[in-house]
Amino acid sequence: MEFFLVQLLNGLAYGLLLFMLSSGLTLIFSMMGVLNFAHASFYMLGAYFAYQCSKWLGFWPALVVAPLLVAGIGALVERFGLRTVHKFGHVAELLLTFGLAYVIEEIVHLVWGRAAVDYQIPEALNFTAFHILTSSYPAYRVFMMAISIAMLIGLYLGLTRTRVGLVIQASLTHPEMVEALGHNVPRVFMLVFAAGAALAGLAGVIGGNAFVTEPGMAAAVGSIVFVVVVFGGMGSLLGAFIASLLIGMVQTFSVGIDYSIGDLAGLFGAQIPEQFASITLARMAPMLPYLLMVMMLVMRPKGLMGTRET
Repeated sequence: MEFFLVQLLNGLAYGLLLFMLSSGLTLIFSMMGVLNFAHASFYMLGAYFAYQCSKWLGFWPALVVAPLLVAGIGALVERFGLRTVHKFGHVAELLLTFGLAYVIEEIVHLVWGRAAVDYQIPEALNFTAFHILTSSYPAYRVFMMAISIAMLIGLYLGLTRTRVGLVIQASLTHPEMVEALGHNVPRVFMLVFAAGAALAGLAGVIGGNAFVTEPGMAAAVGSIVFVVVVFGGMGSLLGAFIASLLIGMVQTFSVGIDYSIGDLAGLFGAQIPEQFASITLARMAPMLPYLLMVMMLVMRPKGLMGTRET
C-alpha cells in the first residue's frame, strides 16, 4: 500500500507537469494549426532563465519573471518568424520551429555551457510535507502539483469565462467575423503563441530543479510531449490532460515495479521466448508511452479526444 500511494503521488506530479508542458503546445495547435517543434526548447529556456533569476533575485521572483521572458521570446518568434513564413504553408512553419530548436540549444551552450547547472529546490520548500507510513513525501512535489492544478483551473476559466477567452475561441472558428467586430486576429494569435510558450516556461521553472537543468533536457522531454498531444488528440486540452496523467502514471509505476515480462506472462499462463522473458518493466519504461501512442493511432487515429486529423 505504501509503495502504491507514493508511486501514485509521484505519477500524479509527473503527469501534471507533462500537462503543463503539453497544454501550451495543444493551445497553439488548436488555435493556429502550428505543430511547434521548438516547444520543448521553451521549457528548457524557462528552466535556465529561472536558474539565472534565482541567482540574482531568488526563486519566487524567478517563478514570475522566467515565464514572462519566455513569453516575450515566443511573441517575437510568432511575429517575425511564423507570421512571415505562414504564406508558404505548414511545412515552412515546421521547418522554422525545427531549426529554432537547434538555435536555442546552441545559444544555451554558449551562455551556460554544456554541463548541467546547479538549479536547486528553494530552501523554503525543501522539507517533508507529510509521511506515508515509513516514506516521507517532499513539499516541493506538492508545490509542483499545486502550481499545475492552479494553471489548469486558470486556463479553463480564462478560455471559458472571460472576454479574452471568448475572443480567442471565436478567432479559431470565425476569424473574419472577429475581425469585423474590430479585433486584431493576428495579434490574438501572437498572444496565444506567447501564452503557450509561457506555459512551457513555467513548466521549466518548476521542473528544472526537481529533475535536472542541462542542454539535453529539451530533447529528453520533447518526444514525450508529442506523444501526450497525439495520444490525447491534436488540439484537445482535455485529451492532453487525460493523456498526461495516464502516461505519467504508466512511466512512474513501470520504473518502480521490478517485474519481468516473463513474470507477467506467467500470471496469465502464457509463455514467451526466453530472450524476451528477462526484460523488466523498468527497462521498458522509456518505450511504453510510444507503444501506447502506436496503439492509439491504430485504434483511433484522431487520438483520445481529438478533433483534427493527426
